[in-house]
Amino acid sequence: MKSITVQSLTEKFHLEVLAGASRMDRTITRPRTHRPGLEFVGYFDFFPMERVQVLGRKEINYLLTLSVEDRMLHIGNIVKYHPPCFIVTTGQQEIPYLTHFCDQEGIPLLRTPETTTEFIAKLDSYLVKTLAPELSIHGVCVNVSGIGILLRGKSGIGKSETAHTLIGRGHRFVADDIVVLKKLGPATLLGTHNETTREFLALRSIGLINVVRQYGRTAFQDETRIVLDIELCPWQENSLNNELEQVTQFSEYLGVRIPHIEIQLQPGRDIAGLIEAAANNWYLKQLGYSAVEEFMKRIEEGMQP
Repeated sequence: MKSITVQSLTEKFHLEVLAGASRMDRTITRPRTHRPGLEFVGYFDFFPMERVQVLGRKEINYLLTLSVEDRMLHIGNIVKYHPPCFIVTTGQQEIPYLTHFCDQEGIPLLRTPETTTEFIAKLDSYLVKTLAPELSIHGVCVNVSGIGILLRGKSGIGKSETAHTLIGRGHRFVADDIVVLKKLGPATLLGTHNETTREFLALRSIGLINVVRQYGRTAFQDETRIVLDIELCPWQENSLNNELEQVTQFSEYLGVRIPHIEIQLQPGRDIAGLIEAAANNWYLKQLGYSAVEEFMKRIEEGMQP
């Protein structure tokens, strides 16, 4: 199971440490945060204790309305579950009772000047991506007209050269050689690089190039949602399916199914152009348009007396 430490989270978001400094090595394993509301009134049946607990103005102001005895009781009930850490938002100051409990139990208490809504949005996004299940595969990742594509094929078949051609046509490069796939949801697969290869594209006979240095910042992006899996294959006579519309094939990565297309290579074929066509065709299908259906409709209309 992937995890990050409270220390790394503190450094990432420049959080102030108020208590529990000796336990910054505590680990976070669950994405998304939790605001304890029902827990403060004693309902713990579905308390996600493995999540980071965020205390906004609503939670702090409620605690301040309680008597000292009730306040200590409610806070003590939550602290005994030992969540990874507590984060107080909006720079709130009136929290010495929290400091006492967190120091006593060895739970980091952190603070940010950011508003609750803005901070939770950023933190949730970071945790989901950082803790997402991931898989590294051999391939190339590009973004064609806003559509994330995974290019696969045997070594030397021309994946990187095709990506280079697409960059020249105004599309964006994401990763070469090693593509890191992250599952962000049941149907969402993110493609990115492994940091070491960030911005680098390896071209046979040329060598390693830095895409950003050569073509500018707009030629590169850190990540993209993968919606097409395209495999480059050697040309095989009489193997292409020339029906009007092929049955959609799928590849599966981390349990996420992605439409799969096979493009066979032959001298003179515009592979980059075919990839652009595949991306545009996928987009039109998402809008409910089918070229085949329109073509068949025209034929039917032409056959009518």
